[in-house]
Amino acid sequence: MKTIKILFALFFLGTVTHLQAQQTAVKAEANVNAYAEKMSYYEKRGAEDAQFELAFVAKTKAEEKAFWKEQKAYEKQLKAKNRKAYRAYIASKKEVYAEHYNHCDAHCHHDAGFYTYAGYYYYGYDNPRYQRSYAPSSVNTRISVGTPSLRLGL
Repeated sequence: MKTIKILFALFFLGTVTHLQAQQTAVKAEANVNAYAEKMSYYEKRGAEDAQFELAFVAKTKAEEKAFWKEQKAYEKQLKAKNRKAYRAYIASKKEVYAEHYNHCDAHCHHDAGFYTYAGYYYYGYDNPRYQRSYAPSSVNTRISVGTPSLRLGL
């Protein structure tokens, strides 16, 4: 009888431990799914924001400046709140900017402020290919005047 009670107690403890392990596995799987959905949200959001930024045309300089300031504030807030989401967001934006850069030429008309911020997402925007580069209007010439040196020896 005593052995039956011990076996029953061991069976009961084993069953409880097994159920807790299954519940932990289910919770971990739910956390992974929630994390994946969260990352895909920020990846989608990054791609959408990049598309909007590429199509954005400001009517005034003040409007353009306010728009880019707002974008940077959002990114800074996201970085402080959730670094992994921020990295997913920025990576998605970088992909869209890189893709746009490959077909962007004279038919794309971006504001001057665009290139300031777009260079952060894709290095190619640092030097726009199709904008005029003006040659310097002045010529630099160096003139040096040497003075004779005298030596006296004893």
